Amino acid sequence: MPKSTARRCRSRCSAPRWGSSASGGCTTCSAITPSRWRSAVRRCSRRRPASCCCPTGPTRRRTDTPARYAGRVDRRRHPPGLTFADWHAADGWALRRYDWAPDTAVAQRGVLLFLGGRGDFAEKYLEAMAHWRARGWHVAGIDWRGQGGSGRLLADPLVNHLPALDPLLDDLAAFAAALAPRVAVAHSMGAHLLLRWLAERGGALDAAALSSPMLGLRAGPLGTAPLALAARAACALGHAERRIWEGDAGNVGGRMTSCPDRQADKVWWKANVPAIASGAPSWGWMRAACASIAALDRAPLGGVATPLMLMVSRRDPVVSPAAIARLSRRLPAATLHLLPGRSHELLREGDAIRHAVLARIDAHLER
Repeated sequence: MPKSTARRCRSRCSAPRWGSSASGGCTTCSAITPSRWRSAVRRCSRRRPASCCCPTGPTRRRTDTPARYAGRVDRRRHPPGLTFADWHAADGWALRRYDWAPDTAVAQRGVLLFLGGRGDFAEKYLEAMAHWRARGWHVAGIDWRGQGGSGRLLADPLVNHLPALDPLLDDLAAFAAALAPRVAVAHSMGAHLLLRWLAERGGALDAAALSSPMLGLRAGPLGTAPLALAARAACALGHAERRIWEGDAGNVGGRMTSCPDRQADKVWWKANVPAIASGAPSWGWMRAACASIAALDRAPLGGVATPLMLMVSRRDPVVSPAAIARLSRRLPAATLHLLPGRSHELLREGDAIRHAVLARIDAHLER
């Protein structure tokens, strides 16, 4: 394995590069690629200096998942057996459905419903899905309407807009009724909607794991209440379909994941399959999300009998750990795990955190 040596990009871009037999781009142009990988990310971002010498074509790389851990997968390629199809909601909207059945040689556990967060698409979670599949679960899910492979509501596909979250709840109820899952794993907005389905629509599962559930929002010092006020004001001024910020703030400061390699995977998919890419939320989405959080707070949570495990970083910059802790106390069969750090996407973290999270999920779902 080549020894890593830091050198500088031969341009105005002054960040160190990783020296190896197949070095990655500079840290300001793309994610750092450790020298332990024999192939590397070679894609510069749009923010790179004009004279940056980093190659613009991507090369595929292998996962860094240890062999002892279930589910090795190339994070930049659809794996064999993973299928996509249109699933039509009650109003005729076509959502992208995905299914990944386990190998017949593995003991079959049943259907695991996976639900991503705002702006997510199935490809971001190939590693996690491969892990669950290797343990005998049939992994299935949908890209939420308005994102991923499930169409858009506005002419600008990069604005993540919804006037209300109730249509997503309707989609989930219909999809779950047809799928009949045994368990579920849901992240952020998906975890929020799963909990509403359990509390308001009579949903039932053997167990469910909620990663960074959207039970309260954070934006710097602001919480759900001031964000709701700002969103209502913006919508009243006619800005409901305007994005809250320009561009894709993405992983600034490691707010979504502290793993630059997995963040680079997301960037790669969005660049190479632009049909699944979306960007910042609209003010309308923010208003809808805050209204849905308020609806969940009013829901009969004491009637949720499904065993739930909630996980969140203590300093999550996107959702409110305090709101999650407060609401979890109203759930009769819930356990809460407050994890160190500040990352939001626990299933896309570095291996030390990600493997610990997967181990907790396995123990909860398989008990």
